[in-house]
Amino acid sequence: MTKAGSKGGNLRDKLDGNELDLSLSDLNEVPVKELAALPKATILDLSCNKLTSLPAEFCGLTHLVKLDLSKNKLQQLPADFGRLVNLQHLDLLNNRLVTLPVSFAQLKSLKWLDLKDNPLDPALAKVAGDCLDEKQCKQCANKVLQHMKAVQADQERERQRRLEVEREAEKKREAKQRAKEAQERELRKREKAEEKERRRKEYDALKAAKREQEKKPKKETNQAPKSKSGSRPRKPPPRRHTRSWAVLKLLLLLLLCVAGGLVACRVTELRQQPLCTSVNAVYDNAVRALRGHDILQWVLQTDSQQ
Repeated sequence: MTKAGSKGGNLRDKLDGNELDLSLSDLNEVPVKELAALPKATILDLSCNKLTSLPAEFCGLTHLVKLDLSKNKLQQLPADFGRLVNLQHLDLLNNRLVTLPVSFAQLKSLKWLDLKDNPLDPALAKVAGDCLDEKQCKQCANKVLQHMKAVQADQERERQRRLEVEREAEKKREAKQRAKEAQERELRKREKAEEKERRRKEYDALKAAKREQEKKPKKETNQAPKSKSGSRPRKPPPRRHTRSWAVLKLLLLLLLCVAGGLVACRVTELRQQPLCTSVNAVYDNAVRALRGHDILQWVLQTDSQQ
């Protein structure tokens, strides 16, 4: 890959006043960094080289006033070519350009343009016309600028139209989402109301059952059958606690047995038997213990006085 610095030495050596001639240098790449370091070079000739494209950084050479790119192999210009706002003279003769970037409409200082011998789009070729003399080249620059401004305006309108379509679509999506959310809220609200109504009915049913249960015993009491004589019905006999009654009878029987045994051991001939001797000893001890109690003594004295 050949650069100007490798064949023609330092670019400063090629600088003549404000003109830098790099034509016929067999270049296939533009030395942008070196050119950016020479802001005095407002006239740049890159004609008759092998350039197929310009790097995006080339658009930063805003100091250029006159640019000759004729007789190269350029297929397109950088998208930001319109940044070269100081450009007045542009020669693109004999390249392979079909269209121009929309930013071309920003070259407000452009006064001279040559687009001959390019496979231009028919509409652009018709607008450009010929550039056989100074007048025609100036007309070409003016007409192409106007055409590119119209293209830019059309593209801007199309962009705005797409944005509007996107905004409308977004509004529809938002409206649809809001409607869906409102529907879901309404559904939840209805479900909540139904659940509340169901619980209220269950509560009322429980209350009614409880009131019915409370009224039932009173009703049965009030509806008890009266006797034929008109007198009040007899109260049913109290229930006997069969088990408690049996235990009480058993205790009474045991007491009778103990009392009988004690009498037999005290007054009959059996008191000499060993068993009766033990029973009498227990009885005597119990009597002595009871007589030693103060309250019992007071009771016995009171009885004796009476």
